Amino acid sequence: MTVPPGATARPDAPSSGGPGPGDDGARGRLVPAALALLRSPWVRWGFLTVALGLALWYVLGNREALLRAAAGLSAAEVTLVVVLGVLYVWCTLLAWRAVLADLGSSLPLRAAVAVFGISQLGKYVPGGVWNVVAAAEVGAGHRVPRSRSAAAMLVAVAVSVASGAAVGAVALPFVSAGALGAWSWVVWAAPVVVLVLAPPVLNRLVGLALRAARRGALEHPTTWGGLGRAAAWSVAGWLVAGLQLWVLCGALGLPLTPRTFALATGGWALAWTAGFLFVVAPAGAGVRELVLAAVLAGALPGPAAGLAVLVSRVVLTLVDLAFAGAGLLLARSAGRIGAGSPPLRP
Repeated sequence: MTVPPGATARPDAPSSGGPGPGDDGARGRLVPAALALLRSPWVRWGFLTVALGLALWYVLGNREALLRAAAGLSAAEVTLVVVLGVLYVWCTLLAWRAVLADLGSSLPLRAAVAVFGISQLGKYVPGGVWNVVAAAEVGAGHRVPRSRSAAAMLVAVAVSVASGAAVGAVALPFVSAGALGAWSWVVWAAPVVVLVLAPPVLNRLVGLALRAARRGALEHPTTWGGLGRAAAWSVAGWLVAGLQLWVLCGALGLPLTPRTFALATGGWALAWTAGFLFVVAPAGAGVRELVLAAVLAGALPGPAAGLAVLVSRVVLTLVDLAFAGAGLLLARSAGRIGAGSPPLRP
């Protein structure tokens, strides 16, 4: 793969996106320190082992509830739920890939699966920055500057949060005025969050985050077209995830109507956004379940709603593991795991 224009000669470390402008605190130094450690093959494999272990621990810890729910689903419903889970993660991958291309690095699908799949394991390590760290380090092996990988992940997350807030704001009030409950602030916050996606605003915010972490300026500013493509894939992902939850809830007694589809879709998007903001929970575990169960409580009995949320969560964790496995195989076959990343040429 050719080096994209504007690639830097030094192996930049990414920004976590956590600190604000001028914040030189510990979290601002966490990602560069972690990247330095991850250049050791032993530390890389140790990180992958810990992340895989935490994800598997979540799945195995909920195996009884998963088996109980699966017993009430037909083979066709189980297959549909899994397929929708794969499609949801695929949409998020394509949204991230669109952002990365907009910033100057167009990855082939095989390379994109390798980088994105492995990086998703970082979601299961508490702290909210490890997927950025993993994407930057694996991406460097595909000739993507680390600072650009970090910027792409920051922008992709911003697109997900903004589109999730917008979908939640549009779908949930359509169902009922009280469906949002304590989360009704999202209706008012959504326009502000969506405004952040305007390239002039987003470019400035990402640039400030990179400079705060001493990673230099944003090389390639985002464009309306690139962000539009990423937002379209992100919204498609929310619709697919909502459909998955809707199917699960239907198997547990929820009437399958357009109104309940809006409830499931808006609830899922809102819950994901809340889980992302609660960075100390690995991949938002616990927070998303609480929000979704609260949203669904009016249409589905509490135990059934909780079970549907749990099954959806476990299925998506398994899909993340499958994508990570595919990414590891692709990266291993290309010799990009277990050895230090090559330096980037100008």
